[in-house]
Amino acid sequence: MGMAVVGMVAGMALGFAGYFGGFGAFLLVAALGAVGFVAGRLLEGDLEPSEFFRSRDRGDRRR
Repeated sequence: MGMAVVGMVAGMALGFAGYFGGFGAFLLVAALGAVGFVAGRLLEGDLEPSEFFRSRDRGDRRR
């Protein structure tokens, strides 16, 4: 299944949630879709969990 078809299905799901359930349902479906997307990318190996938890190098830049 191509990315265009996946995007269309996700858009249709969000549209149905917004129409039948209101804005709260729209936000819930969008948030759960984002969580599912990240979980899928983690399971496929495209993302590493350490990318979310690494610290930034700030250095000692004082003004």
